[in-house]
Amino acid sequence: MDKTDVKVWRLLHAPVGPLAAHIDPFAEHLSEQGYNRFYIGEQLRFVARFSCWLKANHIHIDGVAEAHAKQFVARYAEENAIQRGFPATIFRLIAYLRQRGAILDSPVVIESTNVQRITTAYSRYLRDDQGLSTATCVQYVPFAEQFLANRFGTGTIRLSALHAADVISFIRQQSGRLSPARARCATIALRSFMRYLNYRGDITLDLAAAVPAVPNWSMTAIPRAMPAEHVSAVLASCRRDTSTGRRDYAILLLLARLGLRSSEIVQLTLDCIDWERGSLTVLGKGGSQSILPIPTNVGEAIADYLQHGRPRCNFRALFLCANAPVRGFGSPTSIASIVYAAVTRAGINAQHRGTHQFRHALACEMLRHGASLPEIGSLLRHQHSKTTGIYAKVDFGALRPLAQPWPGEPR
Repeated sequence: MDKTDVKVWRLLHAPVGPLAAHIDPFAEHLSEQGYNRFYIGEQLRFVARFSCWLKANHIHIDGVAEAHAKQFVARYAEENAIQRGFPATIFRLIAYLRQRGAILDSPVVIESTNVQRITTAYSRYLRDDQGLSTATCVQYVPFAEQFLANRFGTGTIRLSALHAADVISFIRQQSGRLSPARARCATIALRSFMRYLNYRGDITLDLAAAVPAVPNWSMTAIPRAMPAEHVSAVLASCRRDTSTGRRDYAILLLLARLGLRSSEIVQLTLDCIDWERGSLTVLGKGGSQSILPIPTNVGEAIADYLQHGRPRCNFRALFLCANAPVRGFGSPTSIASIVYAAVTRAGINAQHRGTHQFRHALACEMLRHGASLPEIGSLLRHQHSKTTGIYAKVDFGALRPLAQPWPGEPR
């Protein structure tokens, strides 16, 4: 079938089978997701083949299920006829048909273990009764699950048999393999889980009090700030003539000039920018909102990306993935990957290549130019002044007069 102004695909023969009527809408869906015409054509050939197979097996559209997709893919795998992207296309089609209501969701039966049943109820308690965020639940529940698995294994769980020695042994094990900050998180999670079990009446002892503390002194480290010349080199390494380069340059400027966290960049949407006022609304920790002025070079970089680099789509996320399917970044890890690639591209041999280096670098640069700690804390949106106090350790101009002379040497 020839390609017309409307169609974005070409097949040698007209498709047959229960999926024939869905090929055009599926092609438009793939085009909206950012796939190019050649790739769409390849995928639709797989879909047409799948439709023929369904017809040969007398399967109607309302009876199509994910099991049929697996069976179809397995058949071609046995014949060594699997091509690149073939399985992904078939399962992407199933997801599309399910989303459009063309096929019904197949019931998923998952056998949960005793540990999973307990931790699922605990997660529901944290979310619904305690009002904790999803991020906090994700932090706490794995420690509770690991504690139960270590104590009872796959056997019967007798929560009434728990003792203080079990709690202490678990924390001792975790502190030996985790960082101090992560080990402290384990103690907080386990105390929460013990209070939950006590609240339900599963245990009668107050085992939360038996959870030992893990030494984790705050403000002991020196900020790992990237030198100013390295920041300039990283920014200069970005190509400004490609879509990806424009996007990465705008992201790096937000890190370097406004000190945004990677999680805050991921949450930015088109609605966060007020072009008339030249301001940016940032969603920070704990759901807090801050309005920051947009520096001229940052605004120009974002505008350049929006006009010449950002794909046209219905997504409201400010920054989108470069490869299809078009979507916003899934997590702050995506920003970390962009930073790591930029630092490597700039030829900087640094031990640490994380996103927070830019935040530290901005604070240290402001300090060198005479900014006060409260001013730095305001820009970085610190909730507590002691968080900003860590930068006093690198204020060498203020620290030098306080240094005592070495005994026996002239001043």
